[in-house]
Amino acid sequence: MRERGDQELQDLWSEYKSTGNERAREGLILHYSPLVKFVAGRVGSGLPRNVDQNDLVSFGTFGLIDAVDKFEPERGFKFETYAVNRIKGAILDELRHLDWVPRSVRSRAREIQRTMAELNHRLQRTPTEEEVATAMDLPLGTLRDQLGEIANLGFVALDELLNPSERDSGAMSEMIADPAAIDPSGSFEKEETRYMLADSINRLPDRERLVLTLYYYEGLTLAEIGGVLNVTESRVCQIHTKAVMSLRNRFIEPAAR
Repeated sequence: MRERGDQELQDLWSEYKSTGNERAREGLILHYSPLVKFVAGRVGSGLPRNVDQNDLVSFGTFGLIDAVDKFEPERGFKFETYAVNRIKGAILDELRHLDWVPRSVRSRAREIQRTMAELNHRLQRTPTEEEVATAMDLPLGTLRDQLGEIANLGFVALDELLNPSERDSGAMSEMIADPAAIDPSGSFEKEETRYMLADSINRLPDRERLVLTLYYYEGLTLAEIGGVLNVTESRVCQIHTKAVMSLRNRFIEPAAR
């Protein structure tokens, strides 16, 4: 595939967004198609062997097409960051429909999240990993291994706390970047949810909030975040998973009761 320069890409975006030209759209999809294989490979590395890699690529391609169609260049976000989240979301959505997550992982995730919810209620703050491990009568290393397994299977993602229309808008990076700019009085339930999520993110422990900020707003990879924090990529996965599970307790679990 011929590598396009920055100016050529900019021209393709401009032409497609201003005229809807199908050739420009196809050019953008073709140029960014390696992102699909990259994301599918990362997601697939933690899945059971019976999950076909080609299926993941097919699922992810729909996410890329959706990202190209809905991306708004004038908002100043990097397309690759936006697209990776959309591609991964499309793959995970399809996998959820297939109910592929092992029951043992689901059970562990529910147990960890239930324990975190109980501790959060009792302590009136986000519990530490050490507190969660103690409450579950587990060695800290075992809890972290379980968080890592849940992360590798893509069981939790921050943008699943929002409905599909909000995910499309780039709301996640906006609320982490400037939560004060979100008006809780506007658009009723949608804006209220976004405001509550932004407020909850700001109440997380510093390291968890930093991981979410670097990943969803700055667009760093998990490996790059590990370099910033001087920890391994797998450790960043664990921190990210715990942070999202903390937020899920406030937004998903109460709604299900």
